[in-house]
Amino acid sequence: MPTLFRFLFICATIAGIIYAVMWSLTVFVEPRERDVTIKIPSERVNPVEQ
Repeated sequence: MPTLFRFLFICATIAGIIYAVMWSLTVFVEPRERDVTIKIPSERVNPVEQ
């Protein structure tokens, strides 16, 4: 097998493995829902005018 074909085959194999890992993460992993509280300082909500 020439060097270029071997290189392309290795790149395609690596891309396929990465795609399979990403697909399996989206199918088998369920994110946990939780409440998010963000405190905003009052200076940002009501800026003081000078």
